[in-house]
Amino acid sequence: MQGFPQVCFIKNTISNPHRIIGDYTYYEEPEDSENFELKVLYHFPFISHRLIIGKFCAISRGVKFLMNGANHKMSGFSTYPFEYFDKSWERVTPQSNEYPFKGDTVIDNDVWIGYEAVIMPGVKVGDGAIIAAKSVVTKDVSPYTFVGGNPTTLIRQRFTDEVIQMLLKVSWWD
Repeated sequence: MQGFPQVCFIKNTISNPHRIIGDYTYYEEPEDSENFELKVLYHFPFISHRLIIGKFCAISRGVKFLMNGANHKMSGFSTYPFEYFDKSWERVTPQSNEYPFKGDTVIDNDVWIGYEAVIMPGVKVGDGAIIAAKSVVTKDVSPYTFVGGNPTTLIRQRFTDEVIQMLLKVSWWD
């Protein structure tokens, strides 16, 4: 990006077809901003899920997206994923379809994700939301709200309900 060498429009750098990024969404990192995909963790090809990020989002440095591959089955005697490392364990260990699955991770349009925030698997962040720095997003975030903390809690709505409904209807990013 001209004048801001630490900023990169993500859509121009994505190679994984299960990562869908909208126009003008950027990632800011002083070194290596074009390697946003390294911030998407545990996004294994044998698990059918996507990271979808809308248009005009601002993603600060150090943000990480944890995907469904980070989940471990908790109902057994061990949480260790034996079957990933040694095929001889397959008959007595959970199969990949038995692991917790939270679905796609979706970040709608015009979202600002603050410094070193962590987005957990299957979370949906609504249009116009703001995620505070160093927050851990463990559940869905409503449109045009400001959340923060670990786990995130509502700090405040950005606008009145009426203004939020109008902004959602206008969908200026389209």
